[in-house]
Amino acid sequence: MTSRSDIAPETLTVSLESEGVEVEYLDGRSVFYHGVPEKKAGAVHCPPGKDVHVLVTAPDETQGVMVYVNDRNTHDDILESTGVGRVIIEGGETASLFPGVAAESTGYRVEVSADFDVADGRVFVFAEDQMGEFSYELVPESEVA
Repeated sequence: MTSRSDIAPETLTVSLESEGVEVEYLDGRSVFYHGVPEKKAGAVHCPPGKDVHVLVTAPDETQGVMVYVNDRNTHDDILESTGVGRVIIEGGETASLFPGVAAESTGYRVEVSADFDVADGRVFVFAEDQMGEFSYELVPESEVA
């Protein structure tokens, strides 16, 4: 398997819709994450084996940055042309994705957490594969019903 490197993300156009979240890549293509993200307080443990994508919006919610966590399949050139970043973390390691947002590799799972005293904007986590898609929004404890 070809080794992959960390790639810094670029600012992308984001559209928060009632049916889900759309992200437009720099190359003009877009991806739509279906459904209203489930609100989770502070951290989310993604199911094992899922592709994990983290999106942090700007305060105006029309732009954001996206990072794929532990994606070893997408070639560097593709990520660079789309504006999506990537971070590779080994078991037990933690990486800062954005100010106030971190990812930790815990065995076969990825845990994404947010410190809302630092994070500026909304934080979404998408975990998917061919079998299904999970979408979460990390929020402060006070916002979970």
